[in-house]
Amino acid sequence: MANLSINGIKQNTYDAIVVGSGISGGWAAKELTEKGLKTLVLERGRDVKHNVDYPTANKMPYEFKHRNQIPHETRQANPILSRAGAWKEDTDHFFVKDDEHPYIQEKPFDWIRGYQVGGRSLLWARQTQRWSQYDFEGPARDGFAVDWPIRYEDIAPWYSHVESFAGISGNQDGLAELPDGEFLPPNPFNAVEDHFKRVLDEKFEGRHLIAARFANLTKSTPTQLAQGRYQCMSRRLCKRGCPFGAYFSSNSSTLPWAEKTGNLTLRPHSVVHSVIYDDKQGKATGVRVIDSLTKEVTEYYAKVIFVNASAINTNLILLNSTSKRFPNGLGNDNGLLGKFVAFHNYNIKVRAQFDGLNEFAPFGGRPGSTYIPRFRNMFKQETDFLRGYATAFSASRNLSSNQSGAGEDLKESLLNPKLGGWSAGAQMMGETIPKESNAVTLDSQKTDAWGMPLLRINIDFDENDRKMEADATEQLSEMFAAAGFSNIKTTNKQDAPGIDIHEMGGVRMGREAKTSLLNGWNQLHACKNVLVTDGACMTSTSTQNPSLTYMAITARAAHHAVEEMRQGNI
Repeated sequence: MANLSINGIKQNTYDAIVVGSGISGGWAAKELTEKGLKTLVLERGRDVKHNVDYPTANKMPYEFKHRNQIPHETRQANPILSRAGAWKEDTDHFFVKDDEHPYIQEKPFDWIRGYQVGGRSLLWARQTQRWSQYDFEGPARDGFAVDWPIRYEDIAPWYSHVESFAGISGNQDGLAELPDGEFLPPNPFNAVEDHFKRVLDEKFEGRHLIAARFANLTKSTPTQLAQGRYQCMSRRLCKRGCPFGAYFSSNSSTLPWAEKTGNLTLRPHSVVHSVIYDDKQGKATGVRVIDSLTKEVTEYYAKVIFVNASAINTNLILLNSTSKRFPNGLGNDNGLLGKFVAFHNYNIKVRAQFDGLNEFAPFGGRPGSTYIPRFRNMFKQETDFLRGYATAFSASRNLSSNQSGAGEDLKESLLNPKLGGWSAGAQMMGETIPKESNAVTLDSQKTDAWGMPLLRINIDFDENDRKMEADATEQLSEMFAAAGFSNIKTTNKQDAPGIDIHEMGGVRMGREAKTSLLNGWNQLHACKNVLVTDGACMTSTSTQNPSLTYMAITARAAHHAVEEMRQGNI
């Protein structure tokens, strides 16, 4: 039972509580502590300190027992996690195993998680494209979901705010569909990517190949140097944890920055059971926490609470936060909590070869791809499916050796590998439409090791997704053919939702309390001192990687919350 003594309450009282230490939780901690708020950050997993707890960061390939592969028996024991491409021997310690935190799949859903300080900010792909006015206007224009309560103009200065601090590389491309930002120098194209860009410019109006915007420091500005972060060495070992702090993570950036203020208390091993709502005060007063090691229950108190546990876990916590006032979950007057969950569709891949430009070779280890912004249904509805898809594109040449010989010939071949021909690949990043049927709920009987109800996930693709996949297959193949690529092969991976790790919705923003959970400042309509700024808040998904938008929304909401506190409104 929670300790409710007066001394215990005083000792456990803060100005603000942040649930979760991932990308959005880290930003909430930074902004709130900078404003002088004594802030408690709760993380359900273990502590991971930057440059201390990256055990594989500098290992050579031969130092891994299984040459960086996951053993067969371990894969067999983790069928869900086995589908995550980033799960290797060098990142194994950053992933949740299947049997450690179970959930119920009413329909197949691959829930990939990282429970540690920093969360999945240690594992993300680091693509950071802004949304445009067309993305925020999409639901109102197309009639799906509900209207966003904000527009690009509301969030643009906050994009600049987080870009300048995090360090984002990119070009000033001048595209209305993908607004420019505060950029460090971009990663360059190689010869085939440059060729493909020229083909799109010449033959496909409105389609552009650009340098993807990345949260990797191509140059350290004074802002990043003050964080102790340095230029990317192009090792492409990012997911091990970067000893240079060259890619943005909560661990290397926002959490140490918050700690410098003296206002941060970080508590790992803290499974948040629920948000505590006081019926008499008409607001939330704190959170109930289960120690993941001892199972002891403790309550912590604050004037404002940010729930940033990552989209699906945020839904779980709010659904589990019941009271006399909210019997169906905190803020859930309209019964929509946990519904209208959406995600991204990465199912379509296209690969090919290119026989020219063999006088050129790739140089260095650029951390990522190039990018084709969405071109379907952007300015008008032009297809039989809603919304559209962006595309990641890259080209490469690999070293290979002739291993058919023996003796001195074989040795010479192995020691002097030669460049093969060029290969090119593209992958769609499609928007899915939030639907009421795509929902998460709590099981009424089954619980996990900490007594938390198991989550039931009922999420699936629909006909709109299949039409979009067919169009992406056709259009990408057509662009490849126009560029003179050969041996074009298309693949529909037919993955289950979830594997691409961009879960969104369930606690969506909106203009009206009848049709949404959050207002335009990410406050629960029915409980203004609880804010949600992770993926759960998203009304629609767009096609861009979402983390930059989470960061900007979080910074904006944190500043608003501080001002509301000062005025006595929350």
